[in-house]
Amino acid sequence: MADHKMTTFVAGAFAAALAAVCATPASAQEFTEAQKKIQAEHTALVKAGKVEPCFGTALKGQNDCYAGAGTTCAGTSTADYQGNAFKLVPTGTCKSISTPKGPGSLSPKV
Repeated sequence: MADHKMTTFVAGAFAAALAAVCATPASAQEFTEAQKKIQAEHTALVKAGKVEPCFGTALKGQNDCYAGAGTTCAGTSTADYQGNAFKLVPTGTCKSISTPKGPGSLSPKV
């Protein structure tokens, strides 16, 4: 896949994950200043093309952000290798990550 298309795809996946966070009720979104700072840093790294969100690779409570309905952000995944939770990994490495539930994915796993 061309670099431009991959960058667009990864940015889109990250944007979708962040948009889902924004769709949660305000009471579930009350982030601390430290959480906001981390989220901004992660967004900048993704936009710079240095990292990509790799879904289904995070251990319970160790995701970098968005872990689906009922969760807010980093550290809120409720199961190992949760399909809708991700870890940020160096760009181009996600699909090579092997887990007991299969390889990492650039989009949320169902």
